[in-house]
Amino acid sequence: MTTLAQEPQEPQEPPYESHEPSGEPWPGPEGYATHDVTNQPPPLAPYDASDDTALLEGVRREGAGWAEDGLRRLGRRAGSAEAQEWGDLANRHEPVLRTHDRYGNRVDEVEYHPSWHHLMRVAVGEGLAGAPWADDRRGAHVARTAGGLVWGHTEAGHGCPTSMTYAAVPALRAQPELAKVYEPLLTSREYEPGLRTPTAKRGLLAGMGMTEKQGGSDVRTNTTRATATAEPGVYTLRGHKWFTSAPMCDVFLVLAQAAGGLSCFLVPRVLPDGTRNTFRIQRLKDKLGNRSNASSEPEFDGTVAWLVGPEGQGVKTIIEMVNCTRLDCVMSSATLMRKTLVEAGHHVRHRSAFGARLVDQPLMRNVLADLALESEAATTLTLRLAGAADRAVRGDEGEVAFRRIATAVGKYWVTKRGPAFTAEALECLGGNGYVEESGMPRHYREAPLLSIWEGSGNVNALDVLRALGRSPACADALFAELALAGGADARLDAAVARLRAGLGEPSETGARRLVELMALTLQASLLVRHAPPAVADAFCASRLGGDWGHSFGTLPDTADLGGILARALPEES
Repeated sequence: MTTLAQEPQEPQEPPYESHEPSGEPWPGPEGYATHDVTNQPPPLAPYDASDDTALLEGVRREGAGWAEDGLRRLGRRAGSAEAQEWGDLANRHEPVLRTHDRYGNRVDEVEYHPSWHHLMRVAVGEGLAGAPWADDRRGAHVARTAGGLVWGHTEAGHGCPTSMTYAAVPALRAQPELAKVYEPLLTSREYEPGLRTPTAKRGLLAGMGMTEKQGGSDVRTNTTRATATAEPGVYTLRGHKWFTSAPMCDVFLVLAQAAGGLSCFLVPRVLPDGTRNTFRIQRLKDKLGNRSNASSEPEFDGTVAWLVGPEGQGVKTIIEMVNCTRLDCVMSSATLMRKTLVEAGHHVRHRSAFGARLVDQPLMRNVLADLALESEAATTLTLRLAGAADRAVRGDEGEVAFRRIATAVGKYWVTKRGPAFTAEALECLGGNGYVEESGMPRHYREAPLLSIWEGSGNVNALDVLRALGRSPACADALFAELALAGGADARLDAAVARLRAGLGEPSETGARRLVELMALTLQASLLVRHAPPAVADAFCASRLGGDWGHSFGTLPDTADLGGILARALPEES
């Protein structure tokens, strides 16, 4: 174990022999007296995590084609045996809370395995944290999202601090004098762990502390109090937060009740004079998944904080941060889908049953093709949302309105599809997928988090209704996007007509049905415009035309399974 206060050492040569995938039986030392190992797939790694046609096409389409070479390089690194081992070790050796040092002094530090630091160093260095905000190139935010879709093949937990750091920058800009000090460090590509004076470091990470045990998503019920000091803009906080992830981040955006109402504050772990701010970590959460990432309950008691934005405008100040982290929830779900599809595809290519390879069995091909449709739709929508974010930052008002509604729609639907998808992909491996060594149980446990984080399904569905009620421009932007595929597919046209009718008098009880239809029409419109006919036709027939069952693997007989699979699962070298 190493603490964040220590610089992690460079990774040593792995203590195992690496084998290239060959399709041959795994070599035993000298054979076995009772059995030989046959009909088992070779290790997937090394592989290229960026070898995804839909991903690369989307990157070019959304204005980040200039990033493709770097994306391919990152993809090879993500799929390397070394990086895959980092992901495994970071989850097997979970963070450990150390509240006191040996002398009894309160330190409130969390110790991480060195593999966590290796993953974080690559992620920050590749611009997956705050870097796009300092990059003037068009498509910078798309390139960052694409990098997350690729580097996320390693493991998901360390995506939390990079996501929060990315999201903190636009919120912090509500207080320009604070942004002037902290933004250059939050947008840095330098990963420098350890609790030190923020301005003395080469790069910073940001977290957030919003929810409390009595309210959860209902942050207006927060009871943490903020008391103004004699120094303008400086407050002290007293209260307890319920879910604060990555507690070893350098600064946190926190919501608390000030005299003027719920307000947003910047809380550093270390104060400008080098002393520790009061940030008592009561415990780490024992979570279903995301176990490489520490989630904590910190207690504030005289904790020094700086006001961000006006008093009473905490939710308004933080909303831009929420838009960014919701996009990352969609991205992470799409990443899990693609990762588990690649794992399933690799297994069935090398595994035989009942006289034929699994990949050649008609029903297995239907399952894989159905999963491939879902994965491509999720990836394509993710990149479209990233493109909207990039253009919105540059002042495109139409994209601002589209992003406002489409991000919530995507967050609702793609994250909802994740658990069912990962379960089906796991099942492609049979019993082999149910054991921890396969990695599939870790992906399965991770999937539900993305639907809960940044508002559960109900919160996002209601947020869509709120956007429709407050801003007619949001509905106009959505239908303008759908109109780009108008007339290309009768099933899509009919679904858009149903959607328009449903917006007449939307009800809260029907919010999920309405948002689901929004998501499916949006995904279908993107595939009709940009994917091959085999993909677009099968998606529209199944998701919109009703020619589908209630589980994956129920595509109609007319679906071009071979065309779908050839696009989704390139031949292994």
